[in-house]
Amino acid sequence: MHIKQLKLKNYRNYENLEINFENKVNVILGENAQGKTNVMESIFVLAMAKSHRTTNDKELIRWDEEYAKIEGAIEKYNRSVDLQLVISKKGKKAKLHHLEQKKLSQYIGAMNVIMFAPEDLNLVKGSPQIRRRFIDMEIGQVSPVYLHDLSRFQKIMQQRNHYLKLLQTKKQTDETMLDVLTAQLCEAAAKILLKRLEFVEQLQKWAQPIHQGISRGIERLTIQYKPSIDVLDTPNLSTMIEAFERKFDKIRVKEIERGATLAGPHRDDLSFLVNDRDVQTYGSQGQQRTTALSLKLAEIDLIHHEIGEYPILLLDDVLSELDDYRQSHLLNTIQGKVQTFVTTTSVEGIEHRTLKEAAMFHVDYGKLTAKK
Repeated sequence: MHIKQLKLKNYRNYENLEINFENKVNVILGENAQGKTNVMESIFVLAMAKSHRTTNDKELIRWDEEYAKIEGAIEKYNRSVDLQLVISKKGKKAKLHHLEQKKLSQYIGAMNVIMFAPEDLNLVKGSPQIRRRFIDMEIGQVSPVYLHDLSRFQKIMQQRNHYLKLLQTKKQTDETMLDVLTAQLCEAAAKILLKRLEFVEQLQKWAQPIHQGISRGIERLTIQYKPSIDVLDTPNLSTMIEAFERKFDKIRVKEIERGATLAGPHRDDLSFLVNDRDVQTYGSQGQQRTTALSLKLAEIDLIHHEIGEYPILLLDDVLSELDDYRQSHLLNTIQGKVQTFVTTTSVEGIEHRTLKEAAMFHVDYGKLTAKK
């Protein structure tokens, strides 16, 4: 899979851009604050219909303009795929093959991307919210059903939290509605948790040998999913629903006192162990970075395994954050198989054949041009 052409209109500091890319490594050079990351972000937004940098879509629209438009011509399964995303103050409209998609969940997954930016090094040492977002975005790319279940869970939880607040403040005393919402929440939560457990198992399978390679065979990576309920060794949908029902029965009084849903996928986390020691607590900065890099590289293989195509890799200013050894491992992994975009202020000091053979582009305040 690769992106052949990208068009931007009123996107951040780009008034108009039309550029063709090659199916190999594309290096985008330029000083800071010229728009390198904006190009990367636009490719990510085209794929995911949301930014990795902001939750406020209005920030993506060029100053004093009404809308931003991103268009991409993709090659996938040896066929052309046309994508378009228009972002306005009223919301987002997505088109696939020039046909508007009623739901974003029908659009996401047409193009698969993996973003690796300096903030992704916080995947290991950052908050649980960062890790949950990582899981949701990666599963969502290969499973539209998961996105549907996640959206349903969030809507039910919102209603349930509202009702718990009414019970907390005594504006409502009848708990029948709480029972109905809890039953709906248990089913939605069980579906999400089952998919997440399956994903983590797959992620570990691909990440372990990569991590072992980067650590020169001396470290073994284990990924553990930490749910907010007790899960059996071999769960299925019915046993998972029962586990949620037991949990909510147990914490019912506490939830009414707090006016909030206190268990479910929105409270879960991941932990990473290297040689059976928690990397977040006991790992060195080098071990934390190796773990984050292993996860990102594992995603490439995982998506390829799931859909039969390699995703597009976006390396936003991350090479400078890695030492020479980890840089080489990353570039060796992608060589010749993954269309990759790299942003950097300079390629000096990076002695690797992959970059020497790369297509070079230069950014100068909202103008992106191919270097001959």
